[in-house]
Amino acid sequence: MTLLSDESTKSQSYELLYLAVEKAIRYVDSVRQRRVSPASSALAALSRFHEPFPSGSCNPTEVLKQLDALGSPATAATTGGRYFGFVNGGMVPAALAASWMAAAWNQNAALRVMSPVAAELEDVVLQWICEALGLPADCEGGLVTCATMANFTALVAARHALLERAGWNVNEDGMFGAPPIDVVVGAEVHASIRKALSMAGFGRKRVTVVDADSQGRMRSDRLPPLTERTIVCIQAGNVNTGAFDPAEEICAVAKEQRAWIHVDGAFGLWARVSPKYAPLARGFENADSWATDAHKWPNAGYDCGVVLVRNGDALRASLGVAAAYLEPGARREPMYHTPEASRRARGAELWATLKSLGRAGLCELVERSCAHAQRFAIGLRDAGFEVLNDVVINQVLVSFGSPEVTREVIQRVQEEGTCWCGGTNWQGKTAMRVSVSSWATTAADVENSLEAIVRIARDS
Repeated sequence: MTLLSDESTKSQSYELLYLAVEKAIRYVDSVRQRRVSPASSALAALSRFHEPFPSGSCNPTEVLKQLDALGSPATAATTGGRYFGFVNGGMVPAALAASWMAAAWNQNAALRVMSPVAAELEDVVLQWICEALGLPADCEGGLVTCATMANFTALVAARHALLERAGWNVNEDGMFGAPPIDVVVGAEVHASIRKALSMAGFGRKRVTVVDADSQGRMRSDRLPPLTERTIVCIQAGNVNTGAFDPAEEICAVAKEQRAWIHVDGAFGLWARVSPKYAPLARGFENADSWATDAHKWPNAGYDCGVVLVRNGDALRASLGVAAAYLEPGARREPMYHTPEASRRARGAELWATLKSLGRAGLCELVERSCAHAQRFAIGLRDAGFEVLNDVVINQVLVSFGSPEVTREVIQRVQEEGTCWCGGTNWQGKTAMRVSVSSWATTAADVENSLEAIVRIARDS
């Protein structure tokens, strides 16, 4: 193979792109009809990817054909309507098409001079998200890979701001010998917050865990004494129950002491776009930083987390970088707002997602997902099974009896293939977790999935 830009290479490139489009369309067309989990034969075929590193070049057409032949059957059908295993959205059509376009552009979104369009689209989507979620319009932020990295970015900004207030320059002097920062989390804090805190240098002994209620909400009446060197992490949408921490009460107490409030709102924060569900997320606008995922309810596709910070100076100071060849312009530079420098133009597909949905479409997606979750809860209760949580948004927890029976049902549901639901342990009880997040989920998908779950559970 040659990479020279002659006519034969151009022709080969065109043929390859058309082949990719053909195979991608075939995959999208068939994903609703196929089983959600891969068949055992498809998993076994993955072994054919394992071979010695090729000594010579391979024909790109044959490479793509092999990727499709072995890879496509071995995917989990998350882009269909019957995947409920994690809070994984699908990918709205505009996002998929924009992702293809962004890949063709192959832009580096580090600096505006590297990709004016990537930087501009980030500016737009960050403002749109603030508008949609009712957050302060003057927030600064960035697009990162996921909510874990968004949490990390916000906590690094918080660390900088609180230590600067104490007269300590963490950029110059690091964390060794720094004034202590206390961190407060709820008992049902998400694992991504714990990971982000660890990466930011906060040891477990610095973290105070506050009791949670039966739905996983932090008990505001159990808060420890707070100071101006405290970070309080609250949650918008518990990953198991969907419950929201009482943000109004917690923020009121924290603000009095000048503590920093960070919101882990990976999916629940998007409930604020719905007049019906926004009351659940009241008060979160009073925080100092927010993390969310665009791959969840907006359904923008993966590799698209969002961080927003009220104190833009702290964000830029904690993530700034200087080099002779890096000359910032007068406007926002993406790489000074995130841990990453070189990265793809992920703002393109997020812009396409939000532009295609608009406020009305995003609201409808959220409310429809919640309605589907309610239908799951009603159907499972009517069948005689125990729903363990108050179904406030899109999360349903169900027990089928003993831990052994529940685990067996989960395994058999996954193997049967009509839908895919995962397992969890909720406050001492083994449960199946049903997460409805995809734009592609229809009422028929819910009914078919319910029938399969109930049938399998009754046979177990």
